[in-house]
Amino acid sequence: MLDGDTRDFLTRHSGHAPKDDALWLAALTHGSTGERRNYERLEFLGDRVLGLSIAEWLYQHSDEAEGRLSQRLNALVSRATCARIAREIGLGPHMRLGKQARDDGGENSDNILGDVMEAMIGACFTEHGFAAARDMVRSLWSGTLAGKTGKLKHPKSALQEWAAGNRRRMPEYRLIERSGPDHASRFTVEVSIHNVGSAQATANSKQDAETRAAEEFMRKFA
Repeated sequence: MLDGDTRDFLTRHSGHAPKDDALWLAALTHGSTGERRNYERLEFLGDRVLGLSIAEWLYQHSDEAEGRLSQRLNALVSRATCARIAREIGLGPHMRLGKQARDDGGENSDNILGDVMEAMIGACFTEHGFAAARDMVRSLWSGTLAGKTGKLKHPKSALQEWAAGNRRRMPEYRLIERSGPDHASRFTVEVSIHNVGSAQATANSKQDAETRAAEEFMRKFA
């Protein structure tokens, strides 16, 4: 059974009083507890509900091109953003962790906080349907949606967030060619992400070439 404080916490942030205690306990339970039913399946579901809820909001409230919408979506649903919101609402103490996981700092882990945040969304969807889960997301993400998350980021930062949000390896930059005299050198850089693709760009400095390559990669694949 849910204790009183956790029930109040869930009611306040989901917008509905929990009906199925076992469902919500699972959403809060990490595998380190040894419990057969933990948050993993609900996190899988909640991740998709979160993505659709944010994508719908962006479509309704922005006239940006698809590439920009994708960039902002990936930043808004990233593990870092989920974990930050989880900290803001004080989720950590309500999570059920095994002793070792708690001793290892699991209560403040981005991965665990982000997963449990998504599992809570999945539980709300399961119990109350998409409209309720979408309302939960919009309430919890309201400040983030109104802010600058995902907007006008440096191309290399945007690409790194895109990779993280899509659970890909981090971008790798490689100098392909340097040409011209020292006072007018030209640098060609390639950026690649494993199992996604690569892009190249040339500029008068290695740093600018990396920036342009990141922009080109986002244009082609994001």
